[in-house]
Amino acid sequence: MSTTGRQGAHPKHLAMSANSPRVFSYVIEHDLGFAPNPFHGTCTLATCKPRIRATAAIGDYIIGTGSAKIGLQGKLSYWMKVEEVVTFDTYWHDRRFQCKHPVMRGSKMQRYGDNIYHRVNGVYVQDDSFHSYADGSTSLANLKRDTGCTDRVMVSSSNFTYWGGDARPFPDSLAGFVVPGVGHKCRFKDSDVRRLIKWLHSFDARGLVGEPAQWTQGKRS
Repeated sequence: MSTTGRQGAHPKHLAMSANSPRVFSYVIEHDLGFAPNPFHGTCTLATCKPRIRATAAIGDYIIGTGSAKIGLQGKLSYWMKVEEVVTFDTYWHDRRFQCKHPVMRGSKMQRYGDNIYHRVNGVYVQDDSFHSYADGSTSLANLKRDTGCTDRVMVSSSNFTYWGGDARPFPDSLAGFVVPGVGHKCRFKDSDVRRLIKWLHSFDARGLVGEPAQWTQGKRS
């Protein structure tokens, strides 16, 4: 599966990194195409990892590695360069991202849509989605985690690669970017960051390259 990220300039919102790019690295707990969502020509991180979404700025890099439980520990599942940062309400209403609203009786790609939050009278509403309960009702725990400390969605349209189940091994020289467990890392030497970015951009593939590793066993949580 190969899809090139959409090209073209869109207005950039919110913060832009004033210094050298930072790298945020974490382990993907559920590789289902939900967080991140690499479909429809854009890679978006709209749920989970609230501390990364609260901090990352335009120009920074986010990398997700595979988990040990699916045999992908130490491998790169995806990378994205943050090109745009939008609020939940902007993401919900922007016509570019209407295709990312979940359709729970649709295809796998539709079921794992991540455009699930907007506010009504100042209160967040959760759309029926992977982060809802099986009957479609709101999971307050997921809603609080996703929206409690940040109102930001990370977007990349032309600088991302998602391998999913075809995750790529890190070279030994970059093994320090792999997070061993929960949480994330973002403090790396500038020289190491430069080497990582050079490695990321050495791959010819861009956009959606492989399927999510857990599509055959996906469940709500």
